[in-house]
Amino acid sequence: MMLELQRQLGVTLGMVFAMALPAASDGCGRMDHDGQGYVVCQIEAEREPALRLWQNGADGTPLRNFSNVRKILLPGESLIFAMNAGMFHADYRPVGLLVIEGEQIHPLNPHAGKGNFGMLPNGIFCAGGDRPFQVIESRAFASAQPACRLATQSGPLLVIDGALHPRFLVDSDSRYIRNGVGVSPDGQTAWFAISDRPVTFHEFGRLFRDGLGVHDALYLDGSISRLYAPGVNRADFGRSLGPIIGLVSRVE
Repeated sequence: MMLELQRQLGVTLGMVFAMALPAASDGCGRMDHDGQGYVVCQIEAEREPALRLWQNGADGTPLRNFSNVRKILLPGESLIFAMNAGMFHADYRPVGLLVIEGEQIHPLNPHAGKGNFGMLPNGIFCAGGDRPFQVIESRAFASAQPACRLATQSGPLLVIDGALHPRFLVDSDSRYIRNGVGVSPDGQTAWFAISDRPVTFHEFGRLFRDGLGVHDALYLDGSISRLYAPGVNRADFGRSLGPIIGLVSRVE
């Protein structure tokens, strides 16, 4: 009972901290949890239409990096933050579902398999549907077929209805810089997070569950994880990326 009360207190404090993030840097801020550092970018429901997903440029070739994303923005638009948005093949095609502005770019992948994507249950981040933001288990998504303006599939799920993925180990020695997305229970807020240093799945899941108070969160990737967030002086570079997700602002 005491441990549960402590966990609930930690969730409450984490949510209070997270609510203060936008004041620091237009949505992104630094956060410590259980001795690990993270950058967390918060989006509220009213800004959901400004969230974008990118895969290819106008010529059909993969964009692959944040610099190319910035080049295709419209006049007056700027990139507030962006990060890799899910796992991809060697030719940068997504492994799972990708929906951009209501158009399915790649179909849902329901199969178990090797690697993190196949560590079922995996899931889908959906924006602009019946609720502003949702993280949905992939097979439940296939059955319900919810409408999404944007959707990206990855895996594994980090938090499932308030519980960590059952295969996460407290004493795991698998550590990577990892990024993911979690959604508030009412679907009105989404948090995109990336670790500063290599972390385990268990540590990363606890960030979302205990630090941010989310009931559902999705792992986007590890080792190749990248962030563009000028508000916190981040413009990561490295290996090319597949799908990229980010928030855009527009000056009229």
